[in-house]
Amino acid sequence: MSTGFVVLLALAISIVVASRLSLRGLPLRDRAVTLTVAELALTLCGLAILTFHCGAMFFTAATQRIPGTDGAIEDIRALGTSSLVWYVLPALLVLLGLRRLPLLALIVVSVALLAIGVTMYDGGSLETHLVAIFAGVVSLTAVAAMLVRPPRRDSSPVVTAVRT
Repeated sequence: MSTGFVVLLALAISIVVASRLSLRGLPLRDRAVTLTVAELALTLCGLAILTFHCGAMFFTAATQRIPGTDGAIEDIRALGTSSLVWYVLPALLVLLGLRRLPLLALIVVSVALLAIGVTMYDGGSLETHLVAIFAGVVSLTAVAAMLVRPPRRDSSPVVTAVRT
C-alpha cells in the first residue's frame, strides 16, 4: 500500500468527516439512527479488529509492535481459514452494530465489506483490492456521517439507574 494511497484515503475520510461537522443537514434528521452504547461498542470493536486485520496485511512491522499479536498476524497474513474468520467476524459485528440503519444503508455497508473480503481472498490483483478498500472505507464513513448519531448522554444504564 503506497503512501499516496494512504494520504488520498485519509483526505477522503477527512472531507466526509468535515462535512458531517460543518453541514447542518447531517446527520439526516428524518433517517438517522441514534445508536445505543452497545451498538456503538459492537461497531467500534468490529472496526478496530478490521483495522488490525488491514494493519497486519499492509503495515506488518507497525502492527507487530502490539504485544501478543504475532500469532494473529501470521494467521491473517496466511489468508487461510483463520484469516477469513479474522475478517468475517468483525465485519458481522459492524453490521450488527448498525442493524437499525435504513435498509439501503445496510446494503451499502454489506456490499462494501463483501467487496473488500472477496477481493482479498479471490486471488485477484492488489489494485482491485485497494479500490475495494478505498470505496468501502469511504462508503462506510459516508453512511456513518449521514445516518448515525452517537448514543445520548443520558442513555447510560448507570445514569438511568441513578435517576430512577
